[in-house]
Amino acid sequence: MSKLLLNLRHVPDDEIADVCGFLDAHRIAWYQTRPGPFGISHGGIWVKHDSDVAEAKRLMAAYQDERRTRVRAEHAAARRDGSAETFASLLRERPGWVLLRVLGIVLLLALMALPGYLLWR
Repeated sequence: MSKLLLNLRHVPDDEIADVCGFLDAHRIAWYQTRPGPFGISHGGIWVKHDSDVAEAKRLMAAYQDERRTRVRAEHAAARRDGSAETFASLLRERPGWVLLRVLGIVLLLALMALPGYLLWR
């Protein structure tokens, strides 16, 4: 019976390619399901044979440890050299996009506070 190895919710394409690559490299049979049309399911990578599940999970754990270390180092380097995305850089690059979202947040907070204000009055 097939076992789910990786739920594809919020998983970047390069990570999917890496996982598929190391499964192929270790000759582990797998298949991928696509996301559902209504966003209920997000797809996944499944291991076909029960006998391969332990090895696939071991490889996945090693891959995630390596990826975590690499991505954190890349983010730290980007913060050191100033190329990491910050609120200020996003505001400079796309002011309309940021201001529209800030306005939406303010309006939602006002809408949430309105019943309390009306009851207090």
